[in-house]
Amino acid sequence: MGVTFSKLTLWRCFFRSLFLQAGFSSEGMQSLGLVYALSPALLVLYPDPERRKAAFTRHLTPFNTHPYVAAAFVGGILFHEQRLARGEEDPDEVERFKGLLMGPLAALGDGFFWLSLRPAVGALSVALVPVIGAWAVAFYVVAYNLVHFTARWRLFRLGLSLGGALVAKLAELRIPVWGRRLRVLAAGVVGGVASWLAVEFGVQATGWLQPALDGASLAFGAVSVFLLSRKVSPYLLLYVSAAIVIALAAFGVV
Repeated sequence: MGVTFSKLTLWRCFFRSLFLQAGFSSEGMQSLGLVYALSPALLVLYPDPERRKAAFTRHLTPFNTHPYVAAAFVGGILFHEQRLARGEEDPDEVERFKGLLMGPLAALGDGFFWLSLRPAVGALSVALVPVIGAWAVAFYVVAYNLVHFTARWRLFRLGLSLGGALVAKLAELRIPVWGRRLRVLAAGVVGGVASWLAVEFGVQATGWLQPALDGASLAFGAVSVFLLSRKVSPYLLLYVSAAIVIALAAFGVV
């Protein structure tokens, strides 16, 4: 009969996964943080010192992924380690699970959290500043982390219950599609904020340049949406927009 982890042990593993980057090194990258997250469960799973040492050594090999999806690896490794402890798998299965998913899940995390969720929530927070003032900062912290921590916990549970089969479940969730929708939302909100600022502060071109500037603004908006769909950072577009406005102001165009 296999070992069943207590809720406390699982919570300790999940909580420790939040600190994966704390032990980062150039040699093992996130491996030390991974072992730190796994250790409460490995201590329960392997009472025999030799088997426990082998398990710890197994996970000190180089490991690197997006920190937000690391919980999926912690859960998935525990799934496979339980099977290994029962003699249903060999250690190669655990290593194969990590090796095959490190890159794809890292890309998934980058695309959704860094390039989609963060800009979208940031844009919404900026748009709320005229309405709720400095409370927009609190909105950003709460909204972003509500999604962030919920995703981490869900990934941990999926890994723990499915192991490598979590890939099929993630495909059903269509995370890249939601990422594209968030990038479009971010672009729309940023455009709306820019239009509001133009009206509020009376920014306009002088003379015949107004129609040309309007056309250029529309073209820039269309190009921005296209670039966002190609995973270009919204922050880069904001910096470019600010630089263009400053340059136009410097030459007296606006």
